[in-house]
Amino acid sequence: MEVIRAGVLGFCMGVRRAFDLAASEAQRVRSFGGRVYTLGPLIHNPRVLADLENLGVEIAPQTNWHNCSEYPKDSSFIIRAHGISRREEEGLRSRGYNIVDATCPKVKASQLKAEALVSDGYRLFLAGEAEHAEIAGIIGYAGAGFCEVVENAEKAQAAAAKLFETEKNTKTALIGQTTISEEEYSAIGTTIRKYFPSLEIIGTICAATRDRQQALRELLNKTDAIVIAGGKESANTRRLLSIAQSSGKPAFLAENAAGLPAFLKTCKTIGLCAGASTPDSVIEEIERELAGSESA
Repeated sequence: MEVIRAGVLGFCMGVRRAFDLAASEAQRVRSFGGRVYTLGPLIHNPRVLADLENLGVEIAPQTNWHNCSEYPKDSSFIIRAHGISRREEEGLRSRGYNIVDATCPKVKASQLKAEALVSDGYRLFLAGEAEHAEIAGIIGYAGAGFCEVVENAEKAQAAAAKLFETEKNTKTALIGQTTISEEEYSAIGTTIRKYFPSLEIIGTICAATRDRQQALRELLNKTDAIVIAGGKESANTRRLLSIAQSSGKPAFLAENAAGLPAFLKTCKTIGLCAGASTPDSVIEEIERELAGSESA
């Protein structure tokens, strides 16, 4: 069996930055016995979360963070890579907690753009997963303005038609979750423009997402099957899986080597791809298992 790696693997810039900030803060507070919390999972990968737990970083339950007063006063809170709302952040700061902002710079740019657009009177469409933390954070920055989440072109059609009934001449803009695929984003934008031709489409897809998806596509014609290494809760990892599955090739998502299906032993060539939050240790573990299956 031959295992062919995708041309782009490992942590993206935003994930690496978030992990390094969390590890550094854990080391700092250890000297005086403080506590470090992340506001929800820092990133969506179980191996990385376990590594952070070993460093003393705890996950704060997702309650009303902006109104939280139950933690020790010397606690540090790390804003996860997906970001949180401005209200939540300001609420924590007002209570005197130390805040480390590990929001991915690409996500922060989307948050600030949403805030500016709504302030300027735009009606905002968000392309992405309604329950995803990144989308929730952007909505928090948009505030009380019109902000409709559209997960696909079909939902974009319904949302745009509804807005057109009451505000056909309004200014509109589209912001995408940084991990959405270009095909999905384009389809959503095209659909909304049937109603609002002047729709402003903001270029928010992360280059790391685009590069990983392109690297996967280049593997599809070279392999019998595809393995996507990454967390099941990771949006960009799930999108890689969806792209691979849409090709018709057998495709599997594995969080670790134990999650590999026996079917792969029958393949001559396997493509190995990974989400942007997948550490090198998991990629290497899965590659060793795949390469070893030939002699198993």
